[in-house]
Amino acid sequence: MGLFDYFKQEIAIDLGTANTLIIYNDKVVVDEPSIVARDIQTGKIVAIGKKAQQMHGKTHKNIETIRPLKDGVIADFEAAEQMIKGFIQMINPGRRYFIPPQIRMVICIPSGITEVEKRAVRDSAEHAGAKDVRLIQEPMAAAIGIGIDVEEPMGNMIIDIGGGTSEIAVIALGGIVCDRSIRVAGDDFTADIEDYMRRQHNILIGERSAERIKIEVGSALTELENPPPDYAVHGRDLMTGIPKEITVSYQEVAHALDKSITKIETAILNNLEMTPPELSADIYRTGLYLAGGGSMLRGLDKRISLKTKLPVHIADDPLRAVARGTGIALKNIDRFPFLMR
Repeated sequence: MGLFDYFKQEIAIDLGTANTLIIYNDKVVVDEPSIVARDIQTGKIVAIGKKAQQMHGKTHKNIETIRPLKDGVIADFEAAEQMIKGFIQMINPGRRYFIPPQIRMVICIPSGITEVEKRAVRDSAEHAGAKDVRLIQEPMAAAIGIGIDVEEPMGNMIIDIGGGTSEIAVIALGGIVCDRSIRVAGDDFTADIEDYMRRQHNILIGERSAERIKIEVGSALTELENPPPDYAVHGRDLMTGIPKEITVSYQEVAHALDKSITKIETAILNNLEMTPPELSADIYRTGLYLAGGGSMLRGLDKRISLKTKLPVHIADDPLRAVARGTGIALKNIDRFPFLMR
């Protein structure tokens, strides 16, 4: 490493609604929830990432927890800036710089965001210390992370189901041919479960409990080959106000999630309708590729396959596919013309 390399940092950021991942020196060095805890009186950030997540839903009146990103875009500019700064500091904890390093960042963004929303991402990164910021669209990053050669004249359809958005795109020749970005994703699955518990079981649960239900017994189908055991849920009885326990099965959760999954299926079918015929022929051979945390929902690949009558492949380590692709784009920054300044 040369002297000037000491004052340079190249980092790839998957800035997600639910989780933020940072790749530095080809390794995932930060994998934290995208959440901050702030002191209401002083405005000071008291915790970020996992520590702030532990406080979520349990704070007193002087502390609030904020998720700076909503539906894949920055909703709270100041909190996002502080969060990015805090995560960058986690890369080299304890290291002190006399001269702040020159940071080059590649950040992935949803394909459907506006110019104003892109500007907000770029500004947040620059305020957090970045000198050179490039943006890459999430479906493109996911495709690269899965291992697809995005520059060849072969059509591939990527479905990236994150926390705030589901990105559906057909990629060929290093560009997105047609895409749909819908604001139905993991957060909506969680909200559906909260709503179902309130309506069907008269029990009030928090966001973290609903997230846990989604992980333990979440399903896209009412019939699974290897079903998970029923899960005990704790919450507040809406009739008596007393804490209560009930058990839920994966079939119940499948019913709760049905409406949101149907919206994603409709978006996939609409995108297939927009695909040029030559690329449709390629997709018939290659199938569909699923990435993102939402793709880990039990039976989702099977359900999409039944709907589209096409083979569906889930990426290896789907949670990190976008981050991996962003890291590869960072290493090949001059080779990929689709990286946006």
